Amino acid sequence: MADIAFRANAEDERIIRTALREGERPSDVLRRALRLMQREMWHDRLVSGTFRTIEGLPDEH
Repeated sequence: MADIAFRANAEDERIIRTALREGERPSDVLRRALRLMQREMWHDRLVSGTFRTIEGLPDEH
C-alpha cells in the first residue's frame, strides 16, 4: 500500500490530541476516524436508497 501524507494544521493536531486513547498513536486516531467516515457513508447510502442500487437490492418504493 502507498503511504499517504497528511500535514496536520494546529486545529487538526488539537483534535487528534483530544481523541487519543491510552496507548494510541496519532495514526490510530486517524484510522478510527476513517472507519467512522466509512460507516457514515454507508448509512447515508442506506438512507438515500443509493445502497439498494449499488447492492442490486430491489427498490421498495
